[in-house]
Amino acid sequence: MQQVLLNTATGKTSLIEAPVPSLRPGHVLIRTRRTLISAGTERMLVDFGRASMIDKARQQPDKVRMVFDKVRTDGLMAAIDAVRSKLDQPLALGYCNVGIVLDAGAGITEFKAGDRVVSNGNHAGLVSVPKNLCARIPDNVDDESAVFAVLGAIGLQGLRLAQPTLGETVVVTGLGLIGLMTVQMLRAHGCRVMGIDYDPQRLEMARQFGAFAVDPSANDDLVAQAMDFSRGRGVDAVIITASTESSEPVSQAAKMCRKRGKIVLVGVTGLKLSRQDFYQKEITFQVSCSYGPGRYDASYEQKGQDYPVAFVRWTEQRNFEAVLDLMASKALDVAPLITHRFSIERAEAAYSVLSSAEPSLGIVLQYPAAAKKETDSRTVVLDGARSNGAAAKPAVGCIGAGNYGGRILIPTLAKAGAELHTLVTTNGLNAVHYGKKFGFTKASTSIEEIYAQKEVNTLVIATRHDSHARLAAEALRRGRHVYVEKPLALDREQLAEVESAYAEYAMQGSAPVLFVGFNRRFSPHVQRMREMLRGTQNPKSLSLLMNAGAISPDHWTQDPQSGGGRILGEACHFIDLARFLVGARIVGATAEAMRGNDGRAPSLDTAQISLQFEDGSIASIQYYANGHRSFPKERVEVFASGRILQLENFRVLRGFGYPGFRTFRTWRQDKGHTACVQAFLSAVASGGPSPIPVDEIFEVSRAAIEEAEGLK
Repeated sequence: MQQVLLNTATGKTSLIEAPVPSLRPGHVLIRTRRTLISAGTERMLVDFGRASMIDKARQQPDKVRMVFDKVRTDGLMAAIDAVRSKLDQPLALGYCNVGIVLDAGAGITEFKAGDRVVSNGNHAGLVSVPKNLCARIPDNVDDESAVFAVLGAIGLQGLRLAQPTLGETVVVTGLGLIGLMTVQMLRAHGCRVMGIDYDPQRLEMARQFGAFAVDPSANDDLVAQAMDFSRGRGVDAVIITASTESSEPVSQAAKMCRKRGKIVLVGVTGLKLSRQDFYQKEITFQVSCSYGPGRYDASYEQKGQDYPVAFVRWTEQRNFEAVLDLMASKALDVAPLITHRFSIERAEAAYSVLSSAEPSLGIVLQYPAAAKKETDSRTVVLDGARSNGAAAKPAVGCIGAGNYGGRILIPTLAKAGAELHTLVTTNGLNAVHYGKKFGFTKASTSIEEIYAQKEVNTLVIATRHDSHARLAAEALRRGRHVYVEKPLALDREQLAEVESAYAEYAMQGSAPVLFVGFNRRFSPHVQRMREMLRGTQNPKSLSLLMNAGAISPDHWTQDPQSGGGRILGEACHFIDLARFLVGARIVGATAEAMRGNDGRAPSLDTAQISLQFEDGSIASIQYYANGHRSFPKERVEVFASGRILQLENFRVLRGFGYPGFRTFRTWRQDKGHTACVQAFLSAVASGGPSPIPVDEIFEVSRAAIEEAEGLK
């Protein structure tokens, strides 16, 4: 299928051939018929991509501060790599989609095959969309009208926040697509509307919709115009749908409003506000959030948990439905807003119009009624696939190309000379992007595609944590070597499944290589520490500090089901690192999370873990999310036999009490990613054992699970 992609590093849009997305539970698979280019959001994204690095930095001062902090803690090259990797990530454009339901995922009863729906799907031939971001289209609303429903919901949410009543006077500043639809919805609501814009054609359209339209360049005093329009009382509300860096629209809005009037910001403006303007009139100012309640709530959008209508009358989905009902009743007419139509094959030309001086409003992309069978494949063959010149051993299939997989793991596999065969992701976009970049033969959304390729003997798993054990066990049963990004499992049952699958082959004496990406033990600094500790007979005391930093409680890694929590998902690295440095079995462990005065832990990602080892050694792991990012992220200290080793952020190793050794430095941070992958590939190629003994992998995984359980 075809899909529109934005390169955020250059601002270039392109039409790619992508595999059909997989159908997940709670999602609807839709064949697209029409999509609408958002003149505001998508132009902003394209302009951002085309901006220079300096201009990009100016637009994101918070991100710049984060980069400088990373330079101070991790070094210049690590910071540069992180920025380049972030800009390299592909962005699927579009969020206004109309199509026909092909299939509904598990748990869906609201939609069935054949339903005509609007959704916030991308510009793509087929899309998989969560059910709460879809709405059925009334029979008397055509596709080209319905495709405006998502943008209309943005305007409707702004209207709902303004809470106008019949007969009130409302100003709409900015008469783009959302502004003109907002004008019509306000008129349908029984309001008197004044529209403000510089474009004569948009002003004329607003007049046709029943608004009093004003051009700021032709009127010296917009405030006076608004006061006259409101019969000298001041307007009841101002809805700002404009996009500008200036704070003038908000300042003007405050001056136009009556006492206790309302201002709702739907668009984007500067926010240098005058307290006096708001103070004297007790004006309410509110920023509207996209389509309405539910937006950016993963429980609502991704998990399909609807809000009870008795408590939240209007959600994203119900706003979609309301806009469609307005279209069905002819109270909202969007046909005059369409200025351009392009076939999907000419998507790049459509974006050229968007970025040019040519007048435009609604740019609609049209899709064929039915694609050719070969374009509906869940697997596509990639151009530019390359061989490393060696026999296809190991020939690698990868599942997952998210933040870690795409930025670190896959580039490392390519650098290590792996034969990269098939890359599988859920939506296919990352599979195509990273597949082309690193020379994979195929991109797919089907895991079965990997198993169908008999030459693929090695599976690399970099998906979300809840799928690791299941995928690893299945790969082992099929005789594939397995590299799974940590953690190996989220609970005892999952771990037992992997152990059982491995044991089936181990009893035959020909088990595949099973490996978990505990890369820190492969760092050159850690390898040096292990060598220096090798002759130490006495027990060791270890202190391992992780200044992890806070992340949102809504992040998937914090979810007990999908991520398992940060202690299990990330602190397992340090359990393995301690196990490696000590060189003895873990025989005891305890953990305690930071708690408030009421005894409750506000989160489970600020905790201390204590380990006891068979040789009498002890380790204390401090995993803290309540620190500051300017402090080094990771520190390891080992006290043994009157000597001390201190590793700072995997850049500097210092020795105290070691004759002839004081410091070992590397010019950039090295957490062992490359050496880790190379060790695994070498083991696969040689038929040797796993670079991390399998018993240690299971031991560390079991300890991490037990510690996570203890914190709960």
